Order: sequence, then C-alpha cells, then structure tokens
Amino acid sequence: MDQTNGTTVARRIQITAQGGRADIEIDGTRIEPSAVKAYSVSHFAGDRPEILLHVADRSDTQWSGFARVSVADVPDPGLAAAVFLDAIDPEALEDAALARSDLGTEPFSLTKAMLVQLGEWARGL
Repeated sequence: MDQTNGTTVARRIQITAQGGRADIEIDGTRIEPSAVKAYSVSHFAGDRPEILLHVADRSDTQWSGFARVSVADVPDPGLAAAVFLDAIDPEALEDAALARSDLGTEPFSLTKAMLVQLGEWARGL
C-alpha cells in the first residue's frame, strides 16, 4: 500500500506459491525470486491485508516506488538463551542428564546428555 499526498493507494499483489518456491508480482512487475527470502501475509478483520517481504540481500537488491515499509530482522537469540540458562538449576540438570536412557560411556557423553536435556527443556518437552 502506497501513501502519496495523504491518500492511500492499494497495490495489486499476486503470490503464486508451489512447494518451496513463490513467484511474487507487485502491480504486474515480477519480483526476482532471489531478492526475497521470505514473505508473510497478515489480515485482521476490518483492516486491509498486509504483505511483508523479507529482503534476501540488501546490498544487491534495488527497490523503487512508494510503499509503507517494514523491515524484518531475526532477533539475536543470545539474550533469550542467557535468561533460559540463568534459570537452570545445576543439580536438576545433572540429575536429569544422569537419568537419561541415552547417556553413553564415551568421552563427553555427560556433556552431550546435558545439552540434549537443555534442548528438550527449551522446547518444553
């Protein structure tokens, strides 16, 4: 959707998705598939639909025209991981890892069991 001189102009968007590929056109102009790594569509009752295009490589991609632009970035997981790890009880982790049926006897098997256990806890398993 473009906003020009205070008026809103809807754009015709066509997305043809099949398997892992999507062809995207904006007002009949094809967007190069390598320019977009992902897209999302949202539509809330009473509002116009919105399309968010995730640009694949900002250095080589050229866009022109007017648009309401949203830039999506994947958040750094470091802070969430630190908060999660800070909440782990070391004794509970060790007990859970030692009780695992897949705990081996090879070097670093306890560390591996702890990492698997942490992964399961992170996924809510």
